[in-house]
Amino acid sequence: MSVVERAKELQPEMARLRRKLHRQPELGLHLPRTQEKVLAALEGLPLEITTGKSLTSVTAVLRGGQPGGAVLLRGDMDALPVTEESGVEYASVVPGRMHACGHDLHTAGLVGAATLLAERREHLHGDVVFMFQPGEEGHDGAVAMIEEGVLEAAGKPLDAAYALHVAANRVPGGVVVTRSGTVTSASDQLNVTVRGEGGHGSNPATAKDPIAVACEIVTALQTWVTRAFDIFDPVVVTVGCFHAGTQANVIPDTAEFEATVRSYSEHAQQRLYEGLPRLVRSIAAAHGLEAEAEFTKSYPVTVNDTDETAFALVTARELFEAHEVWESPQPSNGSEDFSYVLQRVSGAMLMVGAAPEGSDWQNAPMNHSPRAVFDDRVLYKQAALLAELAERRLAAAGASTEAASASAGAVA
Repeated sequence: MSVVERAKELQPEMARLRRKLHRQPELGLHLPRTQEKVLAALEGLPLEITTGKSLTSVTAVLRGGQPGGAVLLRGDMDALPVTEESGVEYASVVPGRMHACGHDLHTAGLVGAATLLAERREHLHGDVVFMFQPGEEGHDGAVAMIEEGVLEAAGKPLDAAYALHVAANRVPGGVVVTRSGTVTSASDQLNVTVRGEGGHGSNPATAKDPIAVACEIVTALQTWVTRAFDIFDPVVVTVGCFHAGTQANVIPDTAEFEATVRSYSEHAQQRLYEGLPRLVRSIAAAHGLEAEAEFTKSYPVTVNDTDETAFALVTARELFEAHEVWESPQPSNGSEDFSYVLQRVSGAMLMVGAAPEGSDWQNAPMNHSPRAVFDDRVLYKQAALLAELAERRLAAAGASTEAASASAGAVA
């Protein structure tokens, strides 16, 4: 039986787990109910399991029956502070919380991959590390797991690392897509406080109006990024939060705003880190005001290794129909803390379309929307692809090691 056929048999079981997770979403680094469900789903498999200390992570190691290297497969588990409006029968029962980014599918799909690989254990040339990660949505869960040793869990260097992420609307349901190089943007935040001197709205000349200056800064940010950065290495600055004042005829002392900042290379991210605060302070100073600008780096650019991406695309095309595997011409504007893993281990992140069958996927609600809907039917593809990537990559690493040993022996 092929890995895809076996994964289809596991589909109902994975769907049940996914819906249990969806009904009880949890946020951040501490997901006790989610961890409990994952541990129960893994029970009976020949895995070496450890749980996190500072977070409710699960790390499971499968020892292959043949000697070899190690591969890591990651699935994130946390939800979002969103009130669900999807209308599905298994909707969240926790007010203000929703699996609006599909991490429930990631978790269930990784459990499926663990099951598939455990069944093929005797043929595996090495070990597989399953990384069940909390806190992807802005809580640095990958960093915490790395600090607690997930990359060393197999007791040997990792040959590669892979992750899948579902999409509610970017590609048709069931389509696998990835690209070499930058696959998701860096995500940073700019917090600004402009300090002036309050006064009466009827006589602004006797005050120092921070609102007018803050508005000028917001506009200047957009102008600066279009003139200071190459259009082929773009950046995005979006002010999503602006607070100032109490009523129409009062000039306040301060105005504050927050912006999300996206970039697609380490070089651009560093220039933003240096340039945005300088621009903010300079404009405020030109008006005789002061400004505090804090640029906080969050997630770095997620960069797929060229060889690992090519390998992943070949593997996906051999598992699925040709029209179900795409190579993306451009990266995603989202960000990912799997980037921290790929900074240390060669690997690739892939996306799987999870729009409901027959839906207008191009106009469907996107990830993070309270109306986002992700279709269970892609679970078997997630599990099969992750399992096949691990098995083939271990086999390839073993073949390379044997060839190198044979060559060394011939020279000797």
